[in-house]
Amino acid sequence: MSELIRFADGGYAFLRGGFPYSQGVAALQGFAIERVRFSQPLPVVQGFAAIGAHLSTLGRPLTALCAAELRSPAPLSMSDFRAFNEGYVEVLKRWTLFRDGLNPVARSNVAPQFAPPSEPCFYAFCYTIPGKNAVTNFVVAGSGEWPEGGKFPEDIVARGDLSPAGLKEKARFVLERMEDRLAGLGASWREATAAQVYTVHNIHPLLSGVVLPRTGNGPGLTWHYCRPPIEELEFEMDVRGVAVERIFSV
Repeated sequence: MSELIRFADGGYAFLRGGFPYSQGVAALQGFAIERVRFSQPLPVVQGFAAIGAHLSTLGRPLTALCAAELRSPAPLSMSDFRAFNEGYVEVLKRWTLFRDGLNPVARSNVAPQFAPPSEPCFYAFCYTIPGKNAVTNFVVAGSGEWPEGGKFPEDIVARGDLSPAGLKEKARFVLERMEDRLAGLGASWREATAAQVYTVHNIHPLLSGVVLPRTGNGPGLTWHYCRPPIEELEFEMDVRGVAVERIFSV
């Protein structure tokens, strides 16, 4: 299980992840997490500006940003994915979020199959505000069927296997990653307000045998007809339990 690190300047703790994002975040005592979705995805530069303006309006520091949901034109090669992350993280450095080689901000980044954006965009974001909640507020970062730190693409689970058995193996692996991260954040499926799956493959055969026995029916399941951000990955999920959700018209 990844290390849970306190990020007091943001009002949350995060599970240590890699360079582009943490594995997940949980609000510290005395804070809650809110989510904002843009009515239309905003290009990354405009999205960061809108996020900064919103946080300023609330009297919250830039360090309150705790999670991002991105949309990309298409899945990227691993080298192109790394190149995109360099520019993204540069902004987090300027916002004093990325420190000492650690990135506290959780993230999902997927590619819509239909009507994809012409450039990388923000779809939604989460941030902390002062507040009390009876349950843990958290965001679990998106994860596909590749064990982080493993060889790519050799270690992709059921690599290239799009049969029902292959997709079941992929989904089972991703669900286990979600549960590992939930446990690391001190959270559970019972506290989730949303669970999202990203794939262009038929998930119906997976629901009763793999997904719902773990997630339950509490928050339901949102299926986004999107591909994971890196070529050859086929199934991704993220989970959140937040206090408030809003939609911003753009």
